[in-house]
Amino acid sequence: MKTALWLYLFLFLAFFDLHAQYPILTPFAVSLGAAPAFIGWMMGMYSLTHLPGNLLAGVLVDRNGSRRYIVFSLVTAGAILLLQAHAQLPWHLLVLRAASGFALAFLSPACMTLLASLSADPAQQGKYMSGHGIIHTLASVVSPAAGAFIVAKAGYAGTFSTLGWLLIATGIMAFFSVPAPARLPTGLKAAPALLPHEQPAGEGGDRTGNTHGTKRYYLLPFFVACSQGVLFFELPMSQTGSNAVLSTGILLSLLSLGALLTLGMLFLNRVSPNLRIACALLGMALSFFCLAAFRQIPVGLILFLLGAAKGILFPAMASLFISLAGPGRMGRTFSMQSIAMSLGAFAGPVAAGQLRTVISPYFIAFLLLMTALLLLPPGKTHKLAAQPAEWERRTA
Repeated sequence: MKTALWLYLFLFLAFFDLHAQYPILTPFAVSLGAAPAFIGWMMGMYSLTHLPGNLLAGVLVDRNGSRRYIVFSLVTAGAILLLQAHAQLPWHLLVLRAASGFALAFLSPACMTLLASLSADPAQQGKYMSGHGIIHTLASVVSPAAGAFIVAKAGYAGTFSTLGWLLIATGIMAFFSVPAPARLPTGLKAAPALLPHEQPAGEGGDRTGNTHGTKRYYLLPFFVACSQGVLFFELPMSQTGSNAVLSTGILLSLLSLGALLTLGMLFLNRVSPNLRIACALLGMALSFFCLAAFRQIPVGLILFLLGAAKGILFPAMASLFISLAGPGRMGRTFSMQSIAMSLGAFAGPVAAGQLRTVISPYFIAFLLLMTALLLLPPGKTHKLAAQPAEWERRTA
């Protein structure tokens, strides 16, 4: 539990730092002379460079533990932010955002793997993931408004410098506090490579060798990340006036408050992940439809409801992907999830930037989420890939 508390503290500081940039990046790019299409590519490039980092993280985290990659991500991303404070041209920002995307690609798989490895009990793992979501949301509640406030007082350069030093300090704290290497739960040994017909559910399909249904689950984070990328692109673009940055920050904070409401409902962890995912996808899709079609509904109310649906979705997806992994393979599984989200986060803002003069980007997000809902495999969620006794028998 002590390790979880330390990790939650570092995650809060890291998420605060990252979310504080969301209402800042678009107006900063505009101030450098960037066009909307270029801004879409800039935001997408950040996610595209996640891919090589995610591919490396999956193997390296399982092999070497989480601490060194958490520290690397935080310190490197902080240094890049210090450079970003001195960007003078749009392509400077593009290159720095691409480098930041690679550096931070290691953070999520490393943190999720460390949290999941603290217990072998699926219910306890679900609580850890809900705690991760609560910390993430708490940080995102205050950070967009805080970032906008810092910009108003210190300007873009001062804001990026402040956030960069905060990330570096967090990385140094993590070096001395996060255990290394991350260990498997007591009584479990690292799983050896298995033949295809021995693969547990999720890694090589079910025990009958059927991989079709299992692989479809990785479409979920892709479509969800697409819709989020659309939101983070379009929301700042739709705000006008002298207080546009501040209003964007407040709206994003309302989004996080909605997520915090449902993340605090820990009893939801007892419900099947598949059912929670289906309800959350439907709620998010309807929220985007309202943003696109019903301008008379307050945007803040819609974003609050959208956040509430997100608060149900993300712990459910985490529980699902834990069930698809086995001991010694969680890094790879969360890496695949991060890759899917990186691809989606790249495609979403790029599509929104190219098509916003033709169709509402919010309607694009609605279509993406409804597609994800239709592709959700029916039936009960997979059971845990392998119970402790099974892994002990395999590795004896």
